Amino acid sequence: MRYQAREVDIDGRVRLVMENALTARDRVGVQDFVLLENYNSEAAFIENLRRRFRENLIYTYIGSVLVSMNPYKELEIYSKAQMERYRGVSFYEISPHIYALSDNTYRAMRTERKDQCILISGESGAGKTEASKKILLYYAVTCPAKDHMDTLGDRLLQSNPVLEAFGNAKTFRNDNSSRFGKYMDVQFDFKGAPVGGHIVNYLLEKSRVVHQNHGERNFHVFYQLLEGGEDELIKRLNLDRNPQTYNYLVKGNCPRVSSISDKNNWKTVKNAFSVIDFTEDEVQILLDIIASILHLGNTQFGEGEDGETHITTEEPIMSLEKLLGVDGSALKEALTHRKLTAKDEEMISPLNFEQAMSARDALAKAVYGRTFTWLVEKINQSLAVKEEIYQSGKASTVIGLLDIYGFEVLQNNSFEQFCINYCNEKLQQLFIELTLRSEQEEYETEGITWEPVTYFDNKIICDLIEEKHKGIISILDEECLRPGERCDISFLETLEDSLGCHPHFVTHKLANGKTRRIMNRDEFRLLHYAGEVNYNVDGFLDKNNDSLNRNLKEVMCQSENKILRHCFPREEIFDQKRPEMAATQFKNSLMKLKEILMSKEPSYVRCIKPNDCKQPGKFDEVLIRHQVKYLGLMENLRVRRAGFAYRRRFEAFLQRYKPLCPETWPNWHGPLADGVSTLVNHLSYKPEEYKLGRSKIFIRLPKTLFNTEDALEAKKPEIVLTLQTSWRGYRERAKYKRIRHAVIVIQSFWRGMKARRRAARRRGAANLIRRFIKGFIYRHNDYCSENEYFIDHVRRSFLMKLSKHLPKNVLDKNWPTPPPSLEEASEHLQRLHLCNMVTKYCRSIQPEWKKQMTQKVAASEIFMDRKDSYPMSVPRLFLDSRLEREQINLKVVQTLGTDKVQYGVNVVKYDRRGFKPRPRQLLLTNTFAVLVDRTKIKQKIDYNALRGISVSALSDGMIVLHMPNEDKRQKAKKGDVVLHCSHVMELVTKLALMSNKTSCVNVSPGSITFVIARGREGFIDFTRGSELRVVKGKRGHLLVTAPNINNT
Repeated sequence: MRYQAREVDIDGRVRLVMENALTARDRVGVQDFVLLENYNSEAAFIENLRRRFRENLIYTYIGSVLVSMNPYKELEIYSKAQMERYRGVSFYEISPHIYALSDNTYRAMRTERKDQCILISGESGAGKTEASKKILLYYAVTCPAKDHMDTLGDRLLQSNPVLEAFGNAKTFRNDNSSRFGKYMDVQFDFKGAPVGGHIVNYLLEKSRVVHQNHGERNFHVFYQLLEGGEDELIKRLNLDRNPQTYNYLVKGNCPRVSSISDKNNWKTVKNAFSVIDFTEDEVQILLDIIASILHLGNTQFGEGEDGETHITTEEPIMSLEKLLGVDGSALKEALTHRKLTAKDEEMISPLNFEQAMSARDALAKAVYGRTFTWLVEKINQSLAVKEEIYQSGKASTVIGLLDIYGFEVLQNNSFEQFCINYCNEKLQQLFIELTLRSEQEEYETEGITWEPVTYFDNKIICDLIEEKHKGIISILDEECLRPGERCDISFLETLEDSLGCHPHFVTHKLANGKTRRIMNRDEFRLLHYAGEVNYNVDGFLDKNNDSLNRNLKEVMCQSENKILRHCFPREEIFDQKRPEMAATQFKNSLMKLKEILMSKEPSYVRCIKPNDCKQPGKFDEVLIRHQVKYLGLMENLRVRRAGFAYRRRFEAFLQRYKPLCPETWPNWHGPLADGVSTLVNHLSYKPEEYKLGRSKIFIRLPKTLFNTEDALEAKKPEIVLTLQTSWRGYRERAKYKRIRHAVIVIQSFWRGMKARRRAARRRGAANLIRRFIKGFIYRHNDYCSENEYFIDHVRRSFLMKLSKHLPKNVLDKNWPTPPPSLEEASEHLQRLHLCNMVTKYCRSIQPEWKKQMTQKVAASEIFMDRKDSYPMSVPRLFLDSRLEREQINLKVVQTLGTDKVQYGVNVVKYDRRGFKPRPRQLLLTNTFAVLVDRTKIKQKIDYNALRGISVSALSDGMIVLHMPNEDKRQKAKKGDVVLHCSHVMELVTKLALMSNKTSCVNVSPGSITFVIARGREGFIDFTRGSELRVVKGKRGHLLVTAPNINNT
């Protein structure tokens, strides 16, 4: 746990001070520079920037001004979730962010119905363009929109790649530097949805078209076209992909940049063209102009003996003739001659070599500059309001975005830097004026006395530059219009004569000895609000004049290129009025811009780059101090801190700090002003530390606020404990009430449901009894509505009883007595059940048992109720054989060969002569039977030849096998075979089944007649006796005495 220091009040009470907040401030600085205790210290200002930059906190406030540091890396703070986090949140509620400023501006526009503007400034590479993109993206994502408004949002976003391609370039300080100023209006309807947009451009750096410093490039579009253009397009434009081929691209000696993919950017630009309603023809014509500028730069001149200038390269002129649709000879004439008009007479004057080169470059700059203006107009047509109700502007409000160059100080400062810094002087003047005005208005609104603020008023510098007839711009225009020989040095001399006594103007001639050593003779110095800047006058007159020879204008007016015809109207040729000079045009456009900004409520974004190396995490203090000075941030802070450092509305202040006072915690029920007064009195604020307005509290020193924050941090554990206790109690009480209510509801519902069920059961039971009794009365009638329930119940009861008392086996003959209505169904069910049991039984028996059953069934068919000994044989199983394998002689087996013995039994054979008994083995195969005497087969009995089998009805074991009357293989006739076997029914059954002679088995109740030999008949007579006897009788019959069987 962090150490908590203890402080003792005057009253002796112990007050805990949580150091966590102070430690955090020491580590990450303050979110608002206004809260810096030493606000006059530039070192403290830069140290706060350093701390926040080190923690990737790139945004900091100066009151309502947002200071943005370029991190030179991607930060995860621009997602859609971040947008939603800042949406609709008060400006100071969460950490500083570009989204917070965007949302605050948008909500101010919605609630106050007043136009707003956001001014973005900073050095090249500080992130101005990226900041404007983030603002546009925020509005495109978070603002309400319909389908066509989604398209407008896409156009607003896609206008950036096109403008960057034509207006941005790689400079020494920035790989994507905007070389023009841009003011964009986004128009919103009464619902807050974007409905239109408009762009105004300022001071395009046209000189970059014809000249670039070492390490810099021309505008991106030239390189994108050469790198990414399709082969067919490059061929049609007669271009070479190598940028070094073109004079206008070779001077900076930087054809490619590692951080820029010209090929991918070209695809982005091509896609953006389609989004912002460029037709294919317009894109082709525009690219024709871009290609023609490259060909124009390759146009070379030569000088004849008489000093006349002529064109030495024909191919570029032919390409210009084709791409621009101009007369080639007229263009050559216009590039080498100048048309002069004096007293309604025209004269053609040849140009020398330098003049021809200047004319060529002037034409290139004019064509590119006017084409860029046309491009902005075309984008404005795409962004224009489509609904008539909003076209007047009365039914809509506007948010303006000004992305303007910051204060520039280079090694060699020329006309462009003079205009840029003049623009910044005007914006600084406007900024201070609007900031002081808003501060004064807030003080007056809150009823607090306004205290005059001391600050540097740069009006003296603005007047030095723009004052009529006396300012630098007026003197520059007069010098350009002065007849006779004029040069940049004469302009400098005129400045010295006119402005020599001005305290903010210095030249080499007017300076002291120390200053002369660091100033050139062709320079003048202005003491701007941000510091001293030396300007080299070389080229001032030409850049300000920015004129194009009349005959070149005539050639362009006759062009077949639609864009050029629009950019060079014919009326311009016949207009005798001299056009305004470049500096005057810029001054007038700044005046209009100032009027626009003065009519709106401004917000400010000040962009700072941390180093010139574009390296993440590197903090160059010298460079940052330079930018802080040139952006006027310290002046801004001093103005903001001139009165009170901190101000909040009563409700916000009371809501945050009410735990510090027992009288205001947990809720204050009186007027807000009284609650705040009670709170600050409890906190022992001194009267000079704060003032109470009508709706806000103003705190003069940050230290007072910090002490209050520390007290709140110390109070938080106690607050948390109180809130936890209260919340847990409330939660448990609420939980108990919910449970109790739920129990009551469940009980009521359950009791009602039980009562309803009980009533339903009783009602159903009464109806059931009524129907049952009625059915019983009508039970003997035919099936009808009166007795259907009773009969159905009886049937169901019988079926349920039957399902529980079904016979378990085939022998079980029990069957419940059915009711009269189910007698027929009962018979069917009994029969089906019996069949089912039989089927199940048959499926369940094993193959051996099935074979046994087959033999038993056959035995029953043959002997049942016909032979006395049959009942005794039923429970006895038939064996597969009565002889073991060892009992059968091996020679007999070999003699049988493939015929396997299926059954064998010992028998007694009675021969034909005297019925002498002889022991034998009877062996049954699949096709025949044999009688075996030890090792010899005595007789073979073929099943097909067997005529029948006879047995007696008594309990003896006599068997007679009836053989055929004649044996074809033997001359002598053989008789039937008479055998005795102890297992007579087993033997007869198996023999009958194997021979398929079951129908030929004769069970004789009396004597058996058989054939002895040669047709003679023999007889076997049977009688009952006490034991089995087989003897020959007196008449030659065989007498068999069968033992009696006790069947009881």
